[in-house]
Amino acid sequence: MAEKDDRVVTVGKEMARKDDWVVTIKDELQRMDTIQTVEKQHWDKRSIYRVPASVVTDLNMKAYKPQFVSFGPYHHGEDHLKPMEEHKHRALLHFLKRSNRPLESYHNALAEVAQSLKDSYESLNLDWERDTDRFLQMMILDGCFMLEVLCNNTQTADQKNTQTMNDYVANDPIFSNHGKLHIVPYIKRDMLMLENQLPMLLLTTLLDEETKQDEEFVNKLIVRFCCGNTQFAPYPSMGKCLHLLDVHRKILLWQDTRKANLCSRMAHEAGAGDEIIRSAVEINEAGISFKKSKSRSLQDISFEGGKLRLPPIVVDDTTESMFLNLIAFERFHVGVGNEVTSYLFFMDSIIDSAKDVSLLHDKGIIQNALGSDKAVAELFNNISKDATLDPASSLDRVHKTVDKYCKQRWNKWRANAKHTYFRNPWAIISVIAAFVLFALTILQTIYSMLSYYDSHGQ
Repeated sequence: MAEKDDRVVTVGKEMARKDDWVVTIKDELQRMDTIQTVEKQHWDKRSIYRVPASVVTDLNMKAYKPQFVSFGPYHHGEDHLKPMEEHKHRALLHFLKRSNRPLESYHNALAEVAQSLKDSYESLNLDWERDTDRFLQMMILDGCFMLEVLCNNTQTADQKNTQTMNDYVANDPIFSNHGKLHIVPYIKRDMLMLENQLPMLLLTTLLDEETKQDEEFVNKLIVRFCCGNTQFAPYPSMGKCLHLLDVHRKILLWQDTRKANLCSRMAHEAGAGDEIIRSAVEINEAGISFKKSKSRSLQDISFEGGKLRLPPIVVDDTTESMFLNLIAFERFHVGVGNEVTSYLFFMDSIIDSAKDVSLLHDKGIIQNALGSDKAVAELFNNISKDATLDPASSLDRVHKTVDKYCKQRWNKWRANAKHTYFRNPWAIISVIAAFVLFALTILQTIYSMLSYYDSHGQ
């Protein structure tokens, strides 16, 4: 009897839970418009993400995790990054002394946007959410250190800007010439990691308090830090950016507007289909030549008149980490675009082996700083394992146009003749000799026939 009563009670509780769930769903349905508005506003503020464990492997773990310095809350306080904290503190003192403004003014300015700074992070530890004062201290330290690194490693003709920083001692571990050469490259690598970003709002607020500079000024600092002063003339306007990685992505994709329109028209004219992109060697053997694009933009890829133009790229020890973080950013930030991922998917498709890398290197498209062509091939193959090509991408149209060109009989025959008979000078000489011999044989035959008819005609 007691067991029966227990079953009745259990069933009753389950029915009650079911009723509560139904009531909750009904209530949420009635508030759908409000909920969606709140969700959209919340997602709009996100720009810095944790890379999930499903993406990180033992082979690429270091590509996502800072090895030298932490920026922001995700890796703050990790043991191997603590030695850099004393350098951050010293950078803050120099920043404040040069600005001649009290620390309180920066703290108060950031306190007004503290929640927006927190909302920039996809998942923030509750300790940071609750302790706003500690969060702002970290933001000020990290933000000032990043600005000091950007300014100290940027040279311009404008001596009035904050880049003019000669108040560090000559043997400073970070901000000396020695530091620029041996330490800053590692800091730069960590600055390009998705989990290690600082909101652009932080950097612009700090600079606005110091020198009343706008967001485009910060973008310009980042462009010069990443590329030097020679790549862009004139300097491109980057518009509103989310953080340093976002600016760097726009640098890689920036191209002349007219070229972009031309690529768009070419993409529109390309046919549709499910063609498989061939390797560089196969494409070359099919009669297509590789040429360098006029710019370094990853979008400056075009195919016309049997010539496939690709932007030159330097592949070194930092390339894999940089591209993996850009792919992650495009994957998790809705609306940012898929251009870098599409480029890497395209490059992975035309690079199957060291021979493909060697061919592209000979054409000046890949500048190999890794040493081994095989290592470069493996790098592109590994980076793009989970990458997808946007069907609306201009690169998708380019590869279909290339495939269509390769399938034309005349191009196949011409390419086969070129690679069979004109591969080297001796082959060319042999073909010419054979042609001359053939021509002489025909002439001799004609001459013999004419002599025969002349003798019989008489």
